[in-house]
Amino acid sequence: METARGTGTEGWWAARLPPLGAGSPFARDALLGVVTAVAMVLLTVGTTALAPPEDAPARAVETWVLLLVAVQSLALALRRVRPAACVAVVVATQVALVALAPEMSVRTLAGFVAAATLGTVLPAGRALRAAWAVAAVEAGAGAAVAVARGAGADAVVQHAGSAVLVWGGAVLVGVYLATRRDHLRLVQERAAQLERERDARVRAAVADERARLARELHDVAAHHLSGMVVQAAAVEKLVGRDPDAARAGAAWLRDQGRETLDNLRQVVGLLRRDEGDALAPVPGVEALDDLVRTARDLGGDVALTRTGTPVALPPLADVSVYRVAQQALTNARQHAPGAPVRLTLAHGPAGVLLEVVNGPAVRAAATARGDRGGTGLAVMRERAALVGGFLDAGPTPDGGWQVRLRVPVADDEGGRA
Repeated sequence: METARGTGTEGWWAARLPPLGAGSPFARDALLGVVTAVAMVLLTVGTTALAPPEDAPARAVETWVLLLVAVQSLALALRRVRPAACVAVVVATQVALVALAPEMSVRTLAGFVAAATLGTVLPAGRALRAAWAVAAVEAGAGAAVAVARGAGADAVVQHAGSAVLVWGGAVLVGVYLATRRDHLRLVQERAAQLERERDARVRAAVADERARLARELHDVAAHHLSGMVVQAAAVEKLVGRDPDAARAGAAWLRDQGRETLDNLRQVVGLLRRDEGDALAPVPGVEALDDLVRTARDLGGDVALTRTGTPVALPPLADVSVYRVAQQALTNARQHAPGAPVRLTLAHGPAGVLLEVVNGPAVRAAATARGDRGGTGLAVMRERAALVGGFLDAGPTPDGGWQVRLRVPVADDEGGRA
């Protein structure tokens, strides 16, 4: 199992040893072996110096003991790159120490570290089986060598028991450290995943808000400004020959401009949602009559027919029906100027059907500079999808255009578009 870098004490040392030239695992383990060897040799020298003269080993034996202690400690350099070789060297040198001084108990930190390493680099079950096997081999070999060298029963039991305690106990510590390391890694991964999910939710919320703003700005600007462009063109023609009509048209433009500003402020208010802002209600199905009346004021042949018993729509569906009708009228004014437009709003038990049909263009449509087109239909489809409705748009047999919006009536907590 791959370990997470920077987890636990190993990560702490890994972050601080590279300046000392010990950046790789082998280099760090070699440094550990050298430090352990120096410490164990000094400890062994001090222990033998404090021992009574009759218990102190001979000078030659002491030299071999110190050499074996150093070799056993230096074997830790292989604990991760060659764990089997490390364990073999530690066991062999420990049996040799028993052979040199059977009445003494010479035990270094190398055995503890090697056993703990088994618990960290191997799966728990395999590490425990390996540690108990190594303990059995060392205990058996140490006891046999001690008996062969004439050691007493106490010394034999001590050597065998210490092998079992070192390998059995230290491997449990290693398993615990590995489990804790893996737990910390999983916690870090989970935290990173939650952070990624949170960022994704934030990005999605921002994208939804931007799409909502785009829909509102498009509906408000496209409808009102297109009407103002038509009226401005009429006023321009009337200035010289009918000043009264031109003034009336200019007054209409002024009122329409104010209404456009009010609608834009409403959109900004929807984004800000300040509690102190007094916002006008978002227009819905009941405002279709005003929408048709405004279109007629521009000289259009527009009619609205309502059928069925009115059904209360959720807020989001209500405003979506109005906005689709508004956009359909705008498209008819831009692409089929002079054509009659018929709106039908049919209420039924299953929902509401809005149908907007215009005939073929009476005169050629003027293309505004920079007008790329195609946005209105996409916005209408988005609004239909938001309320679980269906929008169908396409040409009619007589060369006109038809928009049909079906909105189901269902429980909806709907918000404002």
